[in-house]
Amino acid sequence: MIKTNITARHFKAHEALTDYLVQEINTLEKYHANIIHADAILSFEKAINSVKICEILLKINDKTLTAKESSDDFVKSIDKAVEKIQTQLLKHKDKITDRKGAKALKQ
Repeated sequence: MIKTNITARHFKAHEALTDYLVQEINTLEKYHANIIHADAILSFEKAINSVKICEILLKINDKTLTAKESSDDFVKSIDKAVEKIQTQLLKHKDKITDRKGAKALKQ
């Protein structure tokens, strides 16, 4: 279970939305075991156009990963942001394993 801090700017987020966000962030554990905590920020860009923004900041051992997505629905924005974080986690994991493999080959 990842410690998650959710901030809703200029509105009160429904419990169903926050539960969905926590559930999606917890799925990231299968990509990296050493996730320290996650911060999620939900906000509106403009009340008239109803553009909804989700920003996720994920803290791992030596790095902070960031993803910001906007769409007409919070669920879509959350899904896109989590997908971006997944990609970043996989890239980070590949870099780490490549470095470890290169060190082993040199010896």
